Amino acid sequence: MVTGLTGFVGHHIRTWLDQHESVWELLEVPERPDLTDPEAVRAGYSQRPDTVIHLAGQTFVPEAFRDPAGTLQVNLLGTLNLLQALKALDFSGDFLYVSSGDIYGQVDEARLPIREDLLPAPRNPYAVSKLAAEHLCLQWGMTEGWRVMIARPFNHVGAGQKENFVIASAARQIALIRAGLQEPRLLVGDIDVSRDFLDVRDVVSAYFALLEGGRPGQVYNVCSGEERRIRDLIQQLADLAQVEIELVQDPARMRRAEQRRVCGSHSKLHEATGWKPDITINQTLTAILSDWASRV
Repeated sequence: MVTGLTGFVGHHIRTWLDQHESVWELLEVPERPDLTDPEAVRAGYSQRPDTVIHLAGQTFVPEAFRDPAGTLQVNLLGTLNLLQALKALDFSGDFLYVSSGDIYGQVDEARLPIREDLLPAPRNPYAVSKLAAEHLCLQWGMTEGWRVMIARPFNHVGAGQKENFVIASAARQIALIRAGLQEPRLLVGDIDVSRDFLDVRDVVSAYFALLEGGRPGQVYNVCSGEERRIRDLIQQLADLAQVEIELVQDPARMRRAEQRRVCGSHSKLHEATGWKPDITINQTLTAILSDWASRV
């Protein structure tokens, strides 16, 4: 059972499952239930699964600042509603909670790459909600005897991502420029920062690797292990599209409490499962650009 199956990552999980039908069978949910409504969650998730990937949630940091209460309602209390619904079904299987690398907060550059033993220090309501839900899931794993694991994905990108994320926004604008629908000026935020970007398809394969080989009660970073400057990735997109662009900083796109550098370590995940990234950044950017070209 996968919550959030209609979202960006959920779409890629469905694709992965379609390719592995001999191993996994997806429990279909007729209507996506409102996680904040306990009755709707119990009615929507009425079949007992062997395995759960809990992906659904409010994932956009600016929205979390605008509505912190709503973010906590969805990400924390919504997770509680799901756990209670599963308990009512006598669930006793594998449960993967998809958290976020954002829970580490402001990390001194001397501590890079970020490892799982770093003490979390959330810097926004979204990260607070994800860390709280992590502890809730781990507690349920201990008290209910479920095999619970936590995935902490860092920045993941790919085809189908909404344009309010930086690489998707840049790719959309470049696709418009190439199609002659926008002047060659790109509106950007602070792009002289580095982030650890991973192709969403590699993210999905990591989740299933954890279900097969991860240790219960453990948290795992899901990341590339490489930091890349956003400015360089935007220029790489422009080169792939063969367009000349001018970058214009848009104050509305600036984020609070911005960290200059982010890089994670996936060594714990690799040691437990053998997983490692398989898709190159050039392949990722090509897929993103092709996706936006088809949309515009």
